[in-house]
Amino acid sequence: MTGGRPARIWSLVAAQAARHDGRVSAADACVAAVAAVEVTGAWLMAANGAEGGHVMQVNDKASELLAELQVTLGEGPGPDAAASGGPVLASDLDEMEAVRRWPAFAPAARQAGAAAIFAFPLQIGAIRAGVMSLYRVRSGPLSAFQLGDALVFADTATMLLLDAQERPADLPSYRAEIDQATGMLTEQLGVGIADAFVRLRAYAYANDIRLADVARDIVARRLRLFPDPDLPLGDKT
Repeated sequence: MTGGRPARIWSLVAAQAARHDGRVSAADACVAAVAAVEVTGAWLMAANGAEGGHVMQVNDKASELLAELQVTLGEGPGPDAAASGGPVLASDLDEMEAVRRWPAFAPAARQAGAAAIFAFPLQIGAIRAGVMSLYRVRSGPLSAFQLGDALVFADTATMLLLDAQERPADLPSYRAEIDQATGMLTEQLGVGIADAFVRLRAYAYANDIRLADVARDIVARRLRLFPDPDLPLGDKT
């Protein structure tokens, strides 16, 4: 990258990479964006379309919770950005428009400490690799300059993600447990992967439990879900 904004953004990403082993990754673009765009935190999801998604990078506990809430609830700026292929800028999660659009996620995100979320799809042409999301504890839109920087950070993260084929290597352990639990449910419930993941999310949502904790109980065989929809969702031993 040479000249102007892209060169400046690249230098910030490279400087972030130099703080660890020097190997530049999409995660470095996510971390560097927080300071440059003046937001509170960020997370990076690898996903195709609006389905599920893998959390690859979180900047703080709130980012981790916000990312997982979107996976559990199946709604929010990130899934919408992944599905539409365009940025989704929610500058005030208390606004009626945000509450109507994400009736479960918006109040949960506010409780987690986010007042605004800005989601940017990671894509080149028809290839969609995921979403970079930024959150802020105060409401209000990004300035034109901040938005321009955020878009370039997202483009940079996309190229790094695709070039390095990072998706399998950067998954945190809790996502691996979610995948394992989903696979176990396909056998227990006699359904496909997509339906098994829906049941996993439904149990987490109905019982107000983190998705990762439900997955951990299933993998450890402390929790078994029922295939019969007329029975309770599951039984914990």
